[in-house]
Amino acid sequence: MLPSGCIAGAHEAPASKVRLPHTASWQPVVRPHQAAQRTDRRHVLTDDDIYLFREGTHARLHEHLGCHPRAEGEGARFAVWAPNARSVSVVGDWNGWDGSADPLQPRWDGSGIWEGVVGAARTGQAYKYRIASASGAPVPDKADPFALFAEEPPRTASRVWSLDYAWGDADWMAGRHARNALDAPISIYEVHAGSWRRRADGSHLSWRELAEALVPYVQEMGFTHVELLPVTEHPFYGSWGYQTTGYFAPTARYGTPQDFMYLVDHLHRHGIGVILDWVPSHFPTDAHGLAQFDGTHLYEHADPRQGFHPEWNSSIFNYGRHEVSAFLLSSALFWLERYHVDGLRVDAVASMLYLDYARNDGEWIPNRFGGRENLDAVAFLRRLNEAVYRDHPDTVTIAEESTAWPMVSRPTDVGGLGFGMKWNMGWMHDTLAYAREDPIHRSFHQDKLTFSLWYAFNENFVLPLSHDEVVHGKGSLVGKMPGDDWQKFANLRALFGYMWTHPGKKLLFMGGEFGQRREWTHDGELEWWVAAHPEHGGLRRWVSDLNRAYRSEPALHELDFAAEGFHWIDCSDAQHSVIGFLRRPRAGRPALLVACNFTPVPRTNYTLGVPSSGRWQEILNSDAAIYGGAGWGNLGSVDAMPLPSHGQPWSLTLTLPPLATVILKEGADG
Repeated sequence: MLPSGCIAGAHEAPASKVRLPHTASWQPVVRPHQAAQRTDRRHVLTDDDIYLFREGTHARLHEHLGCHPRAEGEGARFAVWAPNARSVSVVGDWNGWDGSADPLQPRWDGSGIWEGVVGAARTGQAYKYRIASASGAPVPDKADPFALFAEEPPRTASRVWSLDYAWGDADWMAGRHARNALDAPISIYEVHAGSWRRRADGSHLSWRELAEALVPYVQEMGFTHVELLPVTEHPFYGSWGYQTTGYFAPTARYGTPQDFMYLVDHLHRHGIGVILDWVPSHFPTDAHGLAQFDGTHLYEHADPRQGFHPEWNSSIFNYGRHEVSAFLLSSALFWLERYHVDGLRVDAVASMLYLDYARNDGEWIPNRFGGRENLDAVAFLRRLNEAVYRDHPDTVTIAEESTAWPMVSRPTDVGGLGFGMKWNMGWMHDTLAYAREDPIHRSFHQDKLTFSLWYAFNENFVLPLSHDEVVHGKGSLVGKMPGDDWQKFANLRALFGYMWTHPGKKLLFMGGEFGQRREWTHDGELEWWVAAHPEHGGLRRWVSDLNRAYRSEPALHELDFAAEGFHWIDCSDAQHSVIGFLRRPRAGRPALLVACNFTPVPRTNYTLGVPSSGRWQEILNSDAAIYGGAGWGNLGSVDAMPLPSHGQPWSLTLTLPPLATVILKEGADG
């Protein structure tokens, strides 16, 4: 049955390949009506391309495989990898979805790539590949793995498309190396595009509408970067994008690829970086997708002990297959290159690294040395990071890796995986566990608050309070806090204060900044109506001011990944649930003293040692009335006394507000 509106149209057979006598290479025989098309070689695969493809190091396959429109009126070139197919044809709107109309031809070189030119194809038309398997097993029509655009779900066809766009972010691109550097302030606002805000009728914002609304809000809040949950095309909206089928296509739910380019461009032109959540760890088994693409397990392992993910009911990429490695490398670099993205957060790295991830004994296959490490995945991740930093050294890769795998964010030439940064899942779990405790019991759990500093500089860490912590019955961030309403918000302000002053870059999922009360759901939008309430508005202002201090105070970001940037003053006062520490910048700039009181009892005349004399200015206090606090504090500043304390030659006598974080700046009076 033809899709409605499909019209059977004229088609042209692609050029065939024949072996010319007495020659050492293959040459195309071009039919007369194709002569004008022969001069366009931009997307034609060369011998070098095939070599790199087979080697698994080709990082720009998107320039050659997939659908590439030619000059106006000259159709499009198609190329697809299907090595175990008996035949491949392109079916689409222009030929009435007739599998005999536009066959592709196999390349002569044994690469398994089928290619050809379809003269009747036009931009915007839908298409798929019709594949006959060598075994005779039926193969559903397949979407293009390299498609640049797709039909809006639940429809599943690819679309003929090009990526022409006039970018306006040249200034950002020229200077973004400094903004993504390890010593830069990086505070990330994590966003799900479909549920941040919605139109009055409940429908999704378009990419362009999201751009216009998101930019002023992120600027107001002071975040440096936006991280988008996966934007790649996905059939099931409830997967939030983590079940990807289109590794080169932004989802059509919110508009065209150019509309998504506008979002990135608009953020850049207003000084905001863009990080994409990218998922090379697994893919869904939907019939139109990558699973059993040519009638065989092409992208995934055939053995379910290696190729099927029991936790997510999805397929696992065969990282040992070089062509699959090249596919994923190309996807990663594609977003950095064609969409000007500033970084990739790589999802579920732990599931890639361990062969026994989410499996019981007997459900996995050891590596060749008998171990549980996925050596092919390790090699792929190193290759990925080497390619990214080779071609786009001003971007960043970030690993979501939840175990103690060593040197995730260390260079590959010293044995690391090569990521720029890694999410600190240990900090997140321990800190939230501590914050959930009733303050009367926190004295018994001080180690959960302080343990992260024992390993804080083993990796380049991002501190995440992400979407994963506010779904599946976990409740909202403010809902996790104990006590009455005042205490809940005071607890969360104190927690954010500790987070923003702890070594490491920052990430906060949308809604957390104003204390959304219900846990996040992808259906609908955030609880914006509560943000106007005093306690919610105060929390939002606190996060905004934390971001501004984080960006303006070198002590809070310059040495995030160096032990020299942090010094404990006192981490042992478990009886009062108080901690105090210094954050230091590079030499010649003032240090900051941070004190956190995690009980609802104010601590007056509390002594903390400091390294220098003079006046220390209280630059932030989460108990200030403007944040919804009770107004306890230090009247703006405290003079250091020549009384040694905590191993320091001077000391401050402070008032520590209840359930609060205060930050004081060294030598603030000059």
